[in-house]
Amino acid sequence: MADFVQKTVNKTALRDLTVPIADVTSFNNLIETIIDDNPFGCVGYTGSDGQPVAAVVRNREHYTAKVDFLNGEGKRVGTVSLQSPSIAAFNANAAAVMGNAALATAMGGDAERNFAGETYYAQLKCHDPSGDDYYVTFTRKTVRISSYQDDAIRTAVETWADAVPALA
Repeated sequence: MADFVQKTVNKTALRDLTVPIADVTSFNNLIETIIDDNPFGCVGYTGSDGQPVAAVVRNREHYTAKVDFLNGEGKRVGTVSLQSPSIAAFNANAAAVMGNAALATAMGGDAERNFAGETYYAQLKCHDPSGDDYYVTFTRKTVRISSYQDDAIRTAVETWADAVPALA
């Protein structure tokens, strides 16, 4: 019987944020800053299809809007959760539910956004100069570095995050 032989050591590190990221605009600004400024020193490369790939790219993302329906006494009588593939869809879907009178009637209450209950998720794929790909995943409450091998990658991301007030 053949044994499995370890070929790489992929690590994961997690930072819990003291205060959740305030809103989807702040979240998106953070993600765009990383893509634009490349603070981790990643490098672009040519993909297997021969096309250039940027040093840092959005790998996956989704955003969940929450709308509560409150009756005349302020009691929640219903809720709608809308997971969307982009911020544009997130905003459009939330606005559609907020303005849907038939849904409000069916729920038996008035629509109110539950901003505190909303979630955001964006995973960035980074290409290290060593040739390794790793991921930096952001939610409102955490930052996760995954699939990295060299501790210098964690150190670079951690040093950057230490200087970003929203990531304390």
